[in-house]
Amino acid sequence: MCSSVIAMYTVHPTLLIGPADWQAERMPKGEFFLRIDTLWQTFPAAKRAIVYGDSRHHAELAYFTNLVPKLDAAVALLTRNGDEGLLVGGGPNMLDAARPLTWIEEIAPLGDGKVIGPWAAGDEQQGPEGTLSIGAGYMPTALRQNILGTIRGGDALPDATPHAWRLMRRKSPRELASIGEACAILDAAITAIAGAHRGGAGVTTAVLAGERSAIVRGAQDVRTLFSTDAGRVLRPFEGLIDRPVDPLQVYVAIRRFNYWAEGFAHFSRRPIAAAAKADEGLQLALRSIRPGTRVRDIASVVAAAIRPYRPHPVTEHAFATAIGLALEEPPYTDVVDAFEAGETYSLKVGASDGTEQHAIASAMIVVRDDGNEVLWIGPRQTNGKESA
Repeated sequence: MCSSVIAMYTVHPTLLIGPADWQAERMPKGEFFLRIDTLWQTFPAAKRAIVYGDSRHHAELAYFTNLVPKLDAAVALLTRNGDEGLLVGGGPNMLDAARPLTWIEEIAPLGDGKVIGPWAAGDEQQGPEGTLSIGAGYMPTALRQNILGTIRGGDALPDATPHAWRLMRRKSPRELASIGEACAILDAAITAIAGAHRGGAGVTTAVLAGERSAIVRGAQDVRTLFSTDAGRVLRPFEGLIDRPVDPLQVYVAIRRFNYWAEGFAHFSRRPIAAAAKADEGLQLALRSIRPGTRVRDIASVVAAAIRPYRPHPVTEHAFATAIGLALEEPPYTDVVDAFEAGETYSLKVGASDGTEQHAIASAMIVVRDDGNEVLWIGPRQTNGKESA
């Protein structure tokens, strides 16, 4: 089970619960212009770009427009001459709802997507390389056919999605500030859960205390998982669980200003050797990570540190994942070769004996030129006792 599976099995809200408006003082237009200009520099023959996003897959769209679709899909139309437009699904009634979410002023209904064909045609003498596609792989089949089928050479449009992923990896100071805000709310949520657990609260009450704390602090999205079997299996809410659980393993993901932070925390009133081992492995990883360090080398060091326990199934193939505008940014876990300067990661170290003891410790970091900086770290476990 990898972190992408974790994201899949948390309960996603139908609508974003917190503020998602574009805030110019936090992420000015110049930040988006720089990203778009870098795209054109990489593809000198391109004059236009189609960027798709929906309520589930929208990191690329948010990167260029700040828009996170709440229900229906949206398509950004970018041009080299700076004439940007945005098409949003859901009909004309959704136009006013979308305007505060983006810096782009020209907004129109997406409809069936066929309107994009004439726009993308541009210079009839220019081949399909004149229009880039980003995020087209996420499109529903019918919409993809309507959009690309109306563009001459649409099936051969250059896919700039992998390049967008590369741009997204190195975080700017403003992006790091947004991730820092998400980490602060994550810390408050974990602290609230810890306090409720210490007070003898049931699972539902404890986890909801964390969610409530995050919402009060302006979280845009909150997702949680918890375990009722000593940390062996993580699950979403399916009903009320009033009984206290000890040990309690939780997972919390927070989005703020479109950027994510996530963390695991393990709480118990008695010594849990697996928890102490997981924390030991995490501390060792934090001391070892710097630019160019190979992910699999750190994973091997961690595996040795947690012996005689083995990696928890949740973290075995998801020890380090890039995080930012998506809970897990591409390239995904098994593709990442080495840690990169400027990138933010979610580190997860799990220890399990396969039967009775299971625990996961985690941290959020940004890799610097000379090492790494911890943005958030869960409560430490020393001989099973929590410490700050």
